[in-house]
Amino acid sequence: MDSRIQKLAHVLVDYSTEINAGDVVEIGGSTLAAPLLEALYVRVLERGAHPVLRVTLPGLQERFYRFANDDQLQFINPVADLVIRTFDARISVQAEANTKELSGIDPSRPALSQKAHTELFRVYLDRISKRELKWCGTLFPTDAHAQDAEMSLRDYEDFVYGACRVDDADPVAWWRSLSTRQARLVDWLNGRETVHIVAPDTDLTLQVGDRTFINCDGKENFPDGEIFTSPVENSAQGHVRFTYPACDGGYEVEDVRLWFEDGRVVKATAAKNEAYLLKMLDADEGARLLGEFAIGTNAGITRFTKNTLFDEKIAGTFHLALGMSLPEAGGQNQSCIHWDMVCDMRGGGTITVDDVLCYRDGEFVI
Repeated sequence: MDSRIQKLAHVLVDYSTEINAGDVVEIGGSTLAAPLLEALYVRVLERGAHPVLRVTLPGLQERFYRFANDDQLQFINPVADLVIRTFDARISVQAEANTKELSGIDPSRPALSQKAHTELFRVYLDRISKRELKWCGTLFPTDAHAQDAEMSLRDYEDFVYGACRVDDADPVAWWRSLSTRQARLVDWLNGRETVHIVAPDTDLTLQVGDRTFINCDGKENFPDGEIFTSPVENSAQGHVRFTYPACDGGYEVEDVRLWFEDGRVVKATAAKNEAYLLKMLDADEGARLLGEFAIGTNAGITRFTKNTLFDEKIAGTFHLALGMSLPEAGGQNQSCIHWDMVCDMRGGGTITVDDVLCYRDGEFVI
């Protein structure tokens, strides 16, 4: 086994989710992630906790959306319900054989399933925000993810483990250092009122007055590295153009442009897969509102790879998420979707907060 896999498992169990003796812990992922799942299983046992392994097969998600009837699409798996409502921790591992397997599926079918799970999703986010459910999501490198990133598997493994900092002698010390640096930024941002973003084809204003900025330091995503909040739901005014494709459900929606009035998307276009974008915007009442505004801070993520776990953390970018708000930030919007879209500001752009320049050309200036 690659020693970095065991190191990653230790960081996820000891630092990210802080597993304690007696915790009931779900470890989930596909068979492609077997080395990491095994390492996590062993480390959870070593911590005196109770690992519950839930392993899936590659390709089953496509089979489900292709053959399930409407009742089956809306069925709430009682095992998943039990995990979300009662377990102490979850560690989720992405590991896909084909990241485009849902591209031939009518998007209304996943949307119907997501809508049926809205309440359970809300419970999930609420328990996470209260730290009643410790959760962290990560990725195990596969050929499919490497192909999306246009890299060899070996190079992609180096990219992933480098972004996670498990090449460092003491990865936990590095993440704690990042947490300290970001805490200063969060302290400066909290209590402010107005965020104004200006970039090529972007001029957007958000209100954040009664919301909280959150320091993302490897506790819920791994790798991590961002500062986020949930904007006031009716506050977004203006327009934004995203640099990178918005990847979701096997679709790559390119050159997304959104126009906002009183918080809602009133116009949306895309150069590719626009129909999918519009379908998701109509998923429910909350899908046209913003659930998140965030700034990426992970300098170890050096390129766009078509995987949101990494792309939204790229230092020098900001991202917005349509749909479900994040309770820990004070967000109130409800939706079956939470779709992150990334804009690179390293080529030019500013973020001002209460008329004070905060961010310019991809770097904080406060």
